[in-house]
Amino acid sequence: MSVPEEIAPEACLDPLQKAELLEERLPQVQELAASCRLCPRECEVNRLEGELGVCKTGADPVYSSANLHHGEEPPISGYRGSGTIFMTGCNLNCCFCQNYPISQLRNGNRITVEILTALMLDLQDRNAHNINFVTPTHQAAVIFEALISAYRKGLTIPLVYNCGGYESLEMLKLWDGIFDIYMPDAKYGCDEYALKTSNIEEYTKYNRQALKEMHRQVGVLDLDKNGVARRGMLVRHLVLPGGLSGSREVFRFIAEQVSRETYISLMSQYFPAYKAHSHEILRRQVSREEYREAVDALEEYGLANGWIQPNW
Repeated sequence: MSVPEEIAPEACLDPLQKAELLEERLPQVQELAASCRLCPRECEVNRLEGELGVCKTGADPVYSSANLHHGEEPPISGYRGSGTIFMTGCNLNCCFCQNYPISQLRNGNRITVEILTALMLDLQDRNAHNINFVTPTHQAAVIFEALISAYRKGLTIPLVYNCGGYESLEMLKLWDGIFDIYMPDAKYGCDEYALKTSNIEEYTKYNRQALKEMHRQVGVLDLDKNGVARRGMLVRHLVLPGGLSGSREVFRFIAEQVSRETYISLMSQYFPAYKAHSHEILRRQVSREEYREAVDALEEYGLANGWIQPNW
């Protein structure tokens, strides 16, 4: 088993130190946005000038909602709720996306960096346990800018990076010391299915790089006395029908090359949505047997931390 690197030295920065670190790195992020390489698609459009790539998102922040959310995993929602900001659009194109009105149809509101800052501070004022950016990958540059202002104006609660797991290693390293909690998907164990159902190439390569880097930065999920996450990584895996998610390969990688202590949320709630009804396999729900096979694989590789569906 390979041993991940030590947690990054930026692990315990205070808010003002984080603001300074963000300002120092901002030119690098703007360079990535100017010839967009914020994610592995590397569209190379000039996002700063409003040019559109695969995600169809330009220079300004676009979001769908910002509210206290109680439906995340228990350490994220806690007892007061997660301050969830749903960013509009996505760098993936999953034909079965269960959140497709926001991610694929891009229903949302175009705002300013200043408004995005205000949304974070409002959620903190409403006693959110954390600020939870859902699908932040393709809007990393504007989030970067908003966080500089938010930290200078008093943001102190943990940040959650809630993503599809198709991440640029270069961009992730620029987040080092900023996000406290990473909550990536590990969607696939096989590139063939990732290409056919999410229209992305080399998903496993980039996803595995991302999981290792996230773990290096924040380590295993750390909970306070009330069971609320303070820091660390939580990996989500949605079981797809017909074995399309490749659960066994996903868990083997995490156990052998990340950490057997990794928290896994093994999700059973797949249902045919968006374009899945026309897919030969994805047009049906997951069977009990398919979910149990994924549970067996989880147990086989000794991944005991996390959540499974008890009635499955």
